[in-house]
Amino acid sequence: MRFGRRSYLKGCVVGLGSTLSVAGVAGAQSGEQTEQQYGTVVDVVEAGADNEGDESITPVLREHVDDDTLLTFPPGRYYMDEQLRLTGFENVGFVGEDATLVPAPYHEFDGPQYRLFRMGTSDTPGRTLRFEGFDIDQTASNTGIRVLSAQIEDGLVVRNVFVRGVHDSGTWGPGLFNITDPDGRGLVERFCAADGADHVDDTPNAGNLWRGPTGIAADQNHRGTLVFDDCVLGGFPDNGLYASSETGRVDVDGGRFQNSATASIRLGGATGTIRDATIVVDENPHDSNGQHAIRLDRGDQFALEGVSIDVPKPNGDAIKIMNSVDTTSITGSEISVADGSSNGIRIDPKAGATAIQDVDIEINGSANAVQIRGQDAGAVDLQDVRITGDADGSTMRHAILCERNGCRFDGLSVEQRGPNKRRGLELRGDNATLVDSEFTTTHTPIVVHGADDVAIENCYANSLTDSNSLTIISDSGSVSLANNEFPDGVRDTR
Repeated sequence: MRFGRRSYLKGCVVGLGSTLSVAGVAGAQSGEQTEQQYGTVVDVVEAGADNEGDESITPVLREHVDDDTLLTFPPGRYYMDEQLRLTGFENVGFVGEDATLVPAPYHEFDGPQYRLFRMGTSDTPGRTLRFEGFDIDQTASNTGIRVLSAQIEDGLVVRNVFVRGVHDSGTWGPGLFNITDPDGRGLVERFCAADGADHVDDTPNAGNLWRGPTGIAADQNHRGTLVFDDCVLGGFPDNGLYASSETGRVDVDGGRFQNSATASIRLGGATGTIRDATIVVDENPHDSNGQHAIRLDRGDQFALEGVSIDVPKPNGDAIKIMNSVDTTSITGSEISVADGSSNGIRIDPKAGATAIQDVDIEINGSANAVQIRGQDAGAVDLQDVRITGDADGSTMRHAILCERNGCRFDGLSVEQRGPNKRRGLELRGDNATLVDSEFTTTHTPIVVHGADDVAIENCYANSLTDSNSLTIISDSGSVSLANNEFPDGVRDTR
């Protein structure tokens, strides 16, 4: 097995399975196919709604929305100055065709100033909801609102919702989605708010919300499975996509997430995946103290596959794995971190077993490409990880810092030519294995620092200065060497 006795970590991605589709709604449907799923179909304009944007349509919607009912929106602009609320429903749909929803400004919105559509609550959720085909025009001053709050037992489909303009009202962010039944599923496809939001202090709602809106949220009431497919979020002052539940599953498939505070994608829950997503941090629009690209908060199992992370203006780690995460796998991904003090991948002291395979990391600041904290929380395996960049050693000497016991490094390629004694790998944990790896670094490529039962085999390590290929510090225990090429020699101070 490629990861030896910890090879079970290779199954993290397989174990979580492919991104789940929602039964019966995975593909796009024609208007006629959609209408056939409802006993009643209401054209809202024929029912009296104004599609020129002059009068609020909420009273018309309230009159006609009901179980087993589809409300269709012909081309036009639809003004809303109060929310539509419906709970405990069965099989309701809202479908637009070149339809634009126009929220009233903050001071003109009647009633709760937080939502356009509140479909279900945690106590009385709905079942089977379709919401698709809408532009949301919040380009006017002091607009921005939660377009849809959906608390659904099962059968949620949200598709092709495009929020235009900066969310500058300071109220809740564009989307809240929860699947309340553990066996229920939901799909949110192409829900986009690329213009982000203002900090709440710069809005008419100043003082009433911490920081400001989150882009897309799934909160503690989420218990089923949610798939976010090809969603796009700009910079939000709280988080971008934030799943804060302790149960349920969240899959992020594709999409682009950029410049949110705390994290552009932040996941909690029982399980979750992020596949083929692009995350960028190239601006700090809210003067945030930290902007992690991905933060994994808590959960049993997370898998990241094919992600692309570009951090040209570092203000947080590219991937941060928090203490309450049990297992994580990161495969087939690319990470680039520019000059600064942010790490590529940080594994916190109590975060569990982690597998990193086939990953490219470019690190250009004095930080770690991979930082592995703690001792006995769970082994970390790196296989076929390639580290490049011009990082210097002024703050963090080593490209990889490992404090954990039982870790394995297989097939590393580390090229760190930056100044200030930049090094390759420091092993501080016992029972470590380093095999089939190559290092070219400014200073010492490999350091064993207080570790015992270390095996280094079939490795090449070249220092570009007068340092040694390998240094074994005096408080270290046994270190076995076999079939290595160390042109700069070994310094052993034990």
